[in-house]
Amino acid sequence: MTPITRLFDFPYHQLQKNNLNACLVTKYEGVWVKTSTQEYLDKANAISRALLRLGVKKHDKIALISSTNRTEWNIMDIGALQTGAQTVPIYPTISAEDYAYILNHSEAQYCFVSDEQVYLKLQAIRSELPLLKEVYSFNTIEGCKNWKELLDLGENSSNQAEVEECKAQVHPNDLATIIYTSGTTGKPKGVMLSHNNIVSNVLDSAERIPFEEGTSIALSFLPICHIFERVILYIYQYYSVSIYFAESIDQLSDNIKEINPTVFSVVPRLLEKVYDKIIAKGNELTGIKKMLFFWAVNLGLRYEPYGANGWWYEQQLKIANKLIFSKWRAALGGKLTVMVSGSAALQPRLIRIFAAAGMPVMEGYGLTETSPVITVNDQRNRGFKVGTVGKVIQNVTVKIAADGEILCQGPNVMMGYYKDTQLTNEAIVDGYFHTGDIGEFDSEGFLRITDRKKEMFKTSGGKYIAPQLIENAMKQSLFIEQIMVIGDGEKMPAALIQPSFDFIREWAKRKHLNIGTSNQELVSHSEVIHRIQEEVDHANQKFGNWEKIKRFELTPEVWSIEGGHLTPTLKLKRKIVLEKYKILYQKIYG
Repeated sequence: MTPITRLFDFPYHQLQKNNLNACLVTKYEGVWVKTSTQEYLDKANAISRALLRLGVKKHDKIALISSTNRTEWNIMDIGALQTGAQTVPIYPTISAEDYAYILNHSEAQYCFVSDEQVYLKLQAIRSELPLLKEVYSFNTIEGCKNWKELLDLGENSSNQAEVEECKAQVHPNDLATIIYTSGTTGKPKGVMLSHNNIVSNVLDSAERIPFEEGTSIALSFLPICHIFERVILYIYQYYSVSIYFAESIDQLSDNIKEINPTVFSVVPRLLEKVYDKIIAKGNELTGIKKMLFFWAVNLGLRYEPYGANGWWYEQQLKIANKLIFSKWRAALGGKLTVMVSGSAALQPRLIRIFAAAGMPVMEGYGLTETSPVITVNDQRNRGFKVGTVGKVIQNVTVKIAADGEILCQGPNVMMGYYKDTQLTNEAIVDGYFHTGDIGEFDSEGFLRITDRKKEMFKTSGGKYIAPQLIENAMKQSLFIEQIMVIGDGEKMPAALIQPSFDFIREWAKRKHLNIGTSNQELVSHSEVIHRIQEEVDHANQKFGNWEKIKRFELTPEVWSIEGGHLTPTLKLKRKIVLEKYKILYQKIYG
């Protein structure tokens, strides 16, 4: 078996073991179109040949901007990397101004876009991109070159020997990709990841994820431009898992029912929404059905792995699975065996309830700069503990600094930030990457994340506040969609809250309350404010007096990526949220 040392080795590894009929599967005009492993490589080689004919050389940069995950993205990724060029994946939802910054900073020569929406955003700043030679699209767009022109240009295999020579010149420690982290402040930073950074992370993480080689089916929908989903896709290729690409988040539910996946990756916000929908449906039940539903939920919320709750609990869980949780599994395709979660902290109650329901979530931890996986839970071999992000993967070393910061060393640590030596030297000290996260190991070697170092703040009384802990507790309320704890340098912590508008309207309907038709009327209604106060008071019970949320204000807007409140990975842009609601801040603190 050929050793895997560079990213383009993964599909060749798969071909040697299993030429999958459904290696990559995308839906076009209502029909799932399968691409086999052989066809994947044939097209990737055609792209390589075409790029060489266009004059692409080693270390040239090729940008990819796609609104959805799709077969074409993966073919372009492998095709470009084989030439020795580097790919620059870009979040489709960022501003046109950020498009311009990333394309110019990376010096991208070619850009591949998925659809007209992305194309038009790019065209709006086309005059600001002097180094960009051409734009190609995956969809057919009038006035834009189509990527199939490259497949045609590369159809003649007469320069395949040149492709092979280029592949041979790509070394494991060569730069493979630059991933620009949106960040919560300032300009995006270009994280340089080598082939070895990512390959080592795939191989060192792969053993933690239980797959039946050649028979598992994955549904991919988290943005592939983020290193988390991208590494998951390489792991799927390593294990010969058939990858189906969801049409969109909106059509996720339909796609799950169509393909019945055995695995997919998630972010906490998505799981929270799934859980909230399940609970909302439970609230619509009546009588014995409702009683049984919430009996099962309450049982699930007490779940501990490995039968730790004892024989009687396990017997009750079997009944709950038969009567209630089996319906949950059916709604998620009926064959789901594992979900992998990353990018942000997952509430322990969600880990418990989904594990109890037979759909365990294996939470991991990492950053773009660590390719990304540092730790991950694994249900086998007692490697799963609720409330932790698992144990450190092999070949990676983690230590906790004196101030509690998590430091990481290993083959997964980035090469540095593109064109920014100073920032690189601040982040990597004595071979250890400083994550900016605060954490601790328990006695069994499981890592627990407690907060972001940069997000912790002191009140004017000198007390430290860890906002994420408080926010995660508050978000367990069905009434609270988003929350940001504030109070740096103030006498007390407070919060800005985006209510769960849909749920509150359903609640008001059940209570026969007239809370108006607009969001502004809703957030101003005394009954709504009073009810959310009850939720805040309940969550406050878990915290010391200095940590309790003493005051809050509700915002009428939905916090979103488009609105600038959230990064593309759904983390809070704290400075921007604070700026948007400075009037509410002043109202709280005078």
